[in-house]
Amino acid sequence: MLLDLGRWIQKHKRRWFPSNQNSALIEFSFTAIVIGLLIGCLLCFTNLYFGLQTGFISMMSLQSALIGFLVSRMLPTPLTPQEIILVQTTATATGTMPLAAGFVGIIPALGLIDPERDGSPPIHLTWVAGIGWSCAVAFFGVFLSPPIRKQVIIEEELAFPSGTATAQLISVLHKLPPPDTTLRRRNGYEAVADEENTEIRPARETTPLTELEAPSTAGWHELSWSFVASGILTLAAYFLPVIFAIPIFGNYLAREWAWFFTPSLSYVGQGIIMGFPTTLSMNMGMLVGWGILSPIAKFSGWAPGPVGDMTSGSRGWILWVSLAIMCADSLISLLPVAWEFVVDAAHRMRHGSLSQSEGKDDGEIESADRLVPGRWVIVGWCVSVLVGMILVWIVFGHEGMKPAATFAGYVIGGLLSVLAVRALGETDINPVSGLGKISQLFFAWIQPGNIVANIIAGGVAEAGAQQAGDLMQDLKTGHLCGASPRAQFYGQLIGSVVSIFVTTTAYSLYTRVYPIPGPSFPAPTAYVWLSFARLLRDGQLPENSYIFMVVFAIVFALIAAVKFHAAKKQVWWAKWIPSGVAFAIGFLNTPSFSIARLIGGVLEHIFRARYAKNGGDIRLIVVASGFVLGEGVTSIVSLILKALGVGVASCWGCGETGICGGCST
Repeated sequence: MLLDLGRWIQKHKRRWFPSNQNSALIEFSFTAIVIGLLIGCLLCFTNLYFGLQTGFISMMSLQSALIGFLVSRMLPTPLTPQEIILVQTTATATGTMPLAAGFVGIIPALGLIDPERDGSPPIHLTWVAGIGWSCAVAFFGVFLSPPIRKQVIIEEELAFPSGTATAQLISVLHKLPPPDTTLRRRNGYEAVADEENTEIRPARETTPLTELEAPSTAGWHELSWSFVASGILTLAAYFLPVIFAIPIFGNYLAREWAWFFTPSLSYVGQGIIMGFPTTLSMNMGMLVGWGILSPIAKFSGWAPGPVGDMTSGSRGWILWVSLAIMCADSLISLLPVAWEFVVDAAHRMRHGSLSQSEGKDDGEIESADRLVPGRWVIVGWCVSVLVGMILVWIVFGHEGMKPAATFAGYVIGGLLSVLAVRALGETDINPVSGLGKISQLFFAWIQPGNIVANIIAGGVAEAGAQQAGDLMQDLKTGHLCGASPRAQFYGQLIGSVVSIFVTTTAYSLYTRVYPIPGPSFPAPTAYVWLSFARLLRDGQLPENSYIFMVVFAIVFALIAAVKFHAAKKQVWWAKWIPSGVAFAIGFLNTPSFSIARLIGGVLEHIFRARYAKNGGDIRLIVVASGFVLGEGVTSIVSLILKALGVGVASCWGCGETGICGGCST
């Protein structure tokens, strides 16, 4: 019915938009918007589900374009490549709101605040307050994208590997000449880490997508069976929780040390998309964190509580080592980009109006009616910041976040967004977690001792960096395929507006049915945000954790420097240097999730090495997308069943092993 509505609106669009001079409106397809919103809403529920479980979200821009293409083949008039880009842009803006608005980290962290320790009561946002907070951070990053686009895409021609990969895929699906680029393919995948959009885009070398075989019926077949298989397994695990808590290492390790296995097809699918090098780094971190440091902390008496306890257990103790690794890796990766930015800015100031494109055309191929006018950007950013200041003040009160401090947060977030976009364009890594920590450092000075303000400030900066960075990937795709930046801008705004209500509603439903953080949704990144805010205020660390933090920070700072240098030189072994962020994520998640992702990574490596040596077979990408979406969508069914009071069919197996599969009964 929605598709029929979209086609009817498209048919009557000329009556509403009589100015046919504007080619951006010609590309602005309501059918594409509707399809993008449908895909984006699925991604939104999926990302919220996985984000609250493990701290991961998926941008899935390439997968959105692929699914949009398959859906459009069912229409009487299939969508054009530019409309598919609009589908992908809208879906991405809709699907990543759980991260942009902090529902997988910031909001749960505010609920963990301890009145006795932090001097403030915990904050649990109502549905209306959640809408207000989301509106406060949902748009200013979008308005940052158009002006940054000209600098990084047109003038500097930064790579944006994931955006380029999506453009290559779209060109092949529509049998168009390949985009004018020699960049190699990477599958875009987002990780939060502590809400980090980082190395989960696999840094692996593959061949260009120019020989790709476009899926037709086969694509739907593979997407359907993988979706159904993942959904059935997820539903079975709801009624029989032991399915997702198999003690393959023995009952003792499962019960006392959290070493069990979750055979989730969605996590296998995530591992396929991440790639073998990244999942290998993650499992190396898992072995070090859960197999070495956790027992050391437990037996030494530094973390005497239950292993899984984030306050007194070794899981909370190794969290600090993980945080040190992530900050060191993000900082070292960001320094070269920041230095280049400073040098370039100084050069421009020294030479006045001179620029690196002096004496040349600036490379802009779009006409003015297809670009986003500068006055829209200025007015939109100012309005979004002003409204955001008011909404933050209404939601959190004057004691929570002063309007002047909120404005400072937006300014800091805007400046950090420029660095985030440049880092993403050069390395395919968006270091939003490190940038969020920089904002928290500033606010430890602006509003000292205020835990709430510190967390909110980090969330504001992270929202801007994440949106500006991820949306720039979409604009890179549009640039290579000739899509209208203005049409994409419309899609971004529409997706953000819809996702505000979808994300807030979904989070409200989850909090009504499940405790967050809790057994089913531990929200590990919430503890990262709160712990860092407490550290900045108190300067207190768990016993002897600082020694390991310093050692691991130094080691991974050196590793990050070598990895960055090797990636710049494009040497083949760069992808095998451990990723600091992926390594640290192995500390955050229990072994069950990392092992499942490693299985996916191994499958991806075998498939690519034996069956897709020319990079032209994307069947595994389709299957992985079905696995991820299957569990994410079925989680909605599980949520409804839980809300209706439908419990598990049997807790058989849980009693024998001494562990709980997450049914919370």
